[in-house]
Amino acid sequence: MSALLWALVALPLTVGTLLAVAGRPADRYAPAAAVGTAVAALGLAVAAAFEHPRVQAPLLDGLPAGLAVDGLSGLMAVTVTAVTAAVLLFGVADIGPGEARARFFGLMLLFAGAMLTTVTATTLPVLLMAWEVMGATSWALIGYWWQDPERADAADTAFLTTRTADLGLYLAAGAALASGQVGSLALDELPDATGAWSALITAGVIAAALGKSAQLPFSFWLSRAMQGPSPVSALLHSATMVVAGAYLLLRLEPLLAQSGWGGPLVAWTGAVTAVLLGLVAVAQTDLKQLLAASTCAQIGFMVLAAGSGALTGGTLQLIAHAAAKSLAFLVAGAWLTALGSKALPALRGAARRHRTAGITFSVAALALAGVPPLALWAAKDVLLAGALEDSTALYLVGLAGAVISAMYSAKALWFVWQPAPEPAAQEESMPYATRLPLVTLALACAALTVTSFPPVRDAVGRVLGDEAQVSPHVWEFALSGALAVVVSAVVWVRGPQLRALPGRLTASASQWLHLEAAARTLLVRPVLRLADALAAFDDRVLDRAVEGTARGSVRLAQWTNARVERLVDGAVEAVAGGARVLGSLARRPQTGQVHQYLAQAVAAFTVLAVVLVLVR
Repeated sequence: MSALLWALVALPLTVGTLLAVAGRPADRYAPAAAVGTAVAALGLAVAAAFEHPRVQAPLLDGLPAGLAVDGLSGLMAVTVTAVTAAVLLFGVADIGPGEARARFFGLMLLFAGAMLTTVTATTLPVLLMAWEVMGATSWALIGYWWQDPERADAADTAFLTTRTADLGLYLAAGAALASGQVGSLALDELPDATGAWSALITAGVIAAALGKSAQLPFSFWLSRAMQGPSPVSALLHSATMVVAGAYLLLRLEPLLAQSGWGGPLVAWTGAVTAVLLGLVAVAQTDLKQLLAASTCAQIGFMVLAAGSGALTGGTLQLIAHAAAKSLAFLVAGAWLTALGSKALPALRGAARRHRTAGITFSVAALALAGVPPLALWAAKDVLLAGALEDSTALYLVGLAGAVISAMYSAKALWFVWQPAPEPAAQEESMPYATRLPLVTLALACAALTVTSFPPVRDAVGRVLGDEAQVSPHVWEFALSGALAVVVSAVVWVRGPQLRALPGRLTASASQWLHLEAAARTLLVRPVLRLADALAAFDDRVLDRAVEGTARGSVRLAQWTNARVERLVDGAVEAVAGGARVLGSLARRPQTGQVHQYLAQAVAAFTVLAVVLVLVR
């Protein structure tokens, strides 16, 4: 079984690396290799979800590398690989032969492989490595068309924002090591930490998760990520990077509960994000921006579930959202390719012109709206039941977020189904590689509804080990479904007025609550000013000090050469001269005549005798 788990994570990582390194010579074979790898990985994920393999290998002294598939990671692995296969199949038609296909499909496989490693990691070191690879590949994918400065800047913004939040995981790992209570850095041992170390671990995990999942106040980076290719948006927003933070919070729900404050903080952050970013989605006039804001809002429900302990509801929401959101982004990409625009007014009549895309997009939008009997309607009620058990106010805010979901979803539908202002062109067919994933995902949006009702929901709860799951009442399903239908109908009737909603709130929401501007004002500019100040200090103080020291050293050397060296040379020459004089004097008695040596000896002994007499 260990081979099964190693193959699951190694297959996409290895093939992705080979394709990315091979480059343009492998463009011809990259689509088939990537799709085949994704399908094989899906098969491995399904097998691993049933077998629950676990492996461990030495990494550092006392810090093993661990991977495992349990209930939650098994469902996540199947979701990640299924969506990846659908997105890559769509990408065969969307990323044409003229593009760098090997680089694109290689990076996509690396991205998916990093997510698979993230969801199967059982220790913080492995999680951190996968987390970093996922962030790096997302940067490369968002900036796939790097020749465009705007796209490159968007990739940098997304990368730097998430990297800033990722520091929280390093804080958590450091605190876990320092506590001495989590020696192996195993994820399931993090709740064992106590005191201030536990608080630091919890804070670090929450910061990293909220940043990765684009929750408030980090949401703005997801808007910039829309500069990437449509398949990248579909995968990034549905089953990989953006839901990684929500997955981590669901995985570490015991840590949030043990802290006492982490759960409520996370739950309310998710609820507020669901409401405010839902309003941001309502205010958008660009389809991809609307979908991006809706991603933040929908993931807000998963974060709410993690904070309120609704593990089953949060997991069901994640899976259903992955199908609906990947479908919505793929259709948006197909329309962008066919019509050359993603602005909602320019997409009027798009659903009539491309019926397969229009019908499948309608399924995705209605699912996001929470309209029965589609999957997100029931999944949202399962998690809101957990919120209601925790706090009535939290439930009401979550329900308000669900109502807003219906508003922005119906708005998108109104635009794409309205007749085009000019005579409609003949209906166009889509390539098979495009239609197959769209239809499959649309069917999934409907089929996944059964997972939110007994007995499937109870089976999912047992697989997840969620013994305390709360079952929603019939009135909760009826209330949310009725609200979704009524709100969607009202928005459809008032459609023409949605093109320019008045008010300061709409103006702010259309700019994503000015979150990026606030981040630049409160963080980026002060950091740049501090960097400029330090650079000026370096240039004006440190550099001058170093240069002054150097000049002083040179002058000292010159003075030493001019003065001291003369004295030293004179002393050396005087010693040498004295030695020469003494040597010449010492040579005079050395005549080689014996009678002179005898006379010298007699004189010396006479002097010695006189000295001895005088001394005594």
